[in-house]
Amino acid sequence: MPEPTSPYYVTTAISYPNGPPHIGHAYEAIAADVIARFQRAQGREVRFQTGTDEHGLKMARKAEEQGKTARELADEMSHRFRTMCDALDVKYDRFIRTVEEDHHRASQALWQAMEAKGDLYLDRYEGWYSVRDEAFYDESELAEGEGGEKLSPQGTPVEWTVEESWFFRLSNYGQALLELYDTNPSFLKPDSRRNEMRAFVSGGLRDLSISRTSFDWGVPVPGSDDHVMYVWVDALTNYLTGLGYPDETENMAKFWPADLHLIGKDIVRFHAVYWPAFLMSAGLPLPKQVFGHGFVLNRGQKESKSLGNVTDPLELADRFGVDALRYFLLREVHFGQDGSYSAEAIVTRVNAELANGFGNLAQRTLSMIFKNMDGKVQPVSEPSEADRTLMDEVCLSIDTLQEKFAALSFSEGLEAWMRAVFACNQYVDEQAPWSLKKTDPARMVAVLMTLLDQVRRLAIALRPVVPSSCDRMLDQMKVAADARLYANVATDWLAAAASEGIVLEKPEGVFPRLEQPEEEAAA
Repeated sequence: MPEPTSPYYVTTAISYPNGPPHIGHAYEAIAADVIARFQRAQGREVRFQTGTDEHGLKMARKAEEQGKTARELADEMSHRFRTMCDALDVKYDRFIRTVEEDHHRASQALWQAMEAKGDLYLDRYEGWYSVRDEAFYDESELAEGEGGEKLSPQGTPVEWTVEESWFFRLSNYGQALLELYDTNPSFLKPDSRRNEMRAFVSGGLRDLSISRTSFDWGVPVPGSDDHVMYVWVDALTNYLTGLGYPDETENMAKFWPADLHLIGKDIVRFHAVYWPAFLMSAGLPLPKQVFGHGFVLNRGQKESKSLGNVTDPLELADRFGVDALRYFLLREVHFGQDGSYSAEAIVTRVNAELANGFGNLAQRTLSMIFKNMDGKVQPVSEPSEADRTLMDEVCLSIDTLQEKFAALSFSEGLEAWMRAVFACNQYVDEQAPWSLKKTDPARMVAVLMTLLDQVRRLAIALRPVVPSSCDRMLDQMKVAADARLYANVATDWLAAAASEGIVLEKPEGVFPRLEQPEEEAAA
């Protein structure tokens, strides 16, 4: 693949911290981190932003229930989300909080730009509002729940709201949005999400209420001290705040428009309808792509407190390992679709592919080099046909992984990577290097060095997904830290390592087999 050189900016949705992080938050953060690491491994300068969305009525009410101020709750819960990212090896460039001063300034600047365009006006809002979704809904979108209760399309309760409000002329942007979807279909992925939003916009857009007066936990509206911004105006602006907007900063020039907003499928409307309309109004370029991924289900069920199936992602990481969890989520779930997890599924997948597959391949290879060659790395001058076939298959699989990862098809990319692992293990069995020491020691060296180089390539390819484990493996192979990019896959590392006199020490496994937790095994 050609090496891209342009800067790359990826963001997650900022998490609403009215409760602790769940597996969905972990999934999105891990996926975005894999994307950022993958793009860095391509040689690109990358900026990755995540954070917490801390304003709004939902936070204000939750704080009141707990006898705290909204800021106290925000500080406490935002810390838990940052802790989750750090524990899961999610390496962000900025963890943004919407309570921060520069974010208030950016949000007010965006508001003033939309106002200057003539797209804001003061009126009275009467309609249905879901506190849990922080979203307004038309009567036609509602369903009836038990006891006649009205529910949003997400199944959350709505309440009738009447108050003075600033409105955004969203109705002016229907045609522009439809043209965006039609002329730039890659703007919103997967295709099913774009089809949903196109149908929504085609049905006609109403102007959007974008301020509240019934509470004060939010960004003040410029010139209207009794109004705070609708939480989604505030939240969406974070993608600009992190680059220094409204100032003409180096980061704004380098990274905006964003290459990718990675979000859950339940908030596509805000990112693919409201956000581009706000940006059009403010005269700012639109992000290049919004991707609405699916949900991660617990044994096929969406997690909820009422079902008692909410899982702390850090507990999963403690039980199975951070890299094991990262690999499972990217390998098991077809990105863009809903997926499911269970303890049994994690153990089965990780043991089959990481422990028994790649881990065993690396351990056998490094152990035989240590035992039979005193750990010395040697060049291979005359590869056999079998050696070349294996090298070609590994390089092809890594090229396929890169193509699939660039398209956010992680499961398919890892499937291609696993084909190379299987090919290497089959090569070991066919060449039987353990039997060559006495009969053909030169051939033994060629086989083991061929395997060593393939393990190096496979570890480099997998680094974005399981960075800690792959780096420990590459450390044992004494591969330099600056030689772990995709561009290094095709380099003649063996010759360079041999000329440097590199000697490998006794290896230690980096992908231990997982044991089934007792409660799941009993079940």
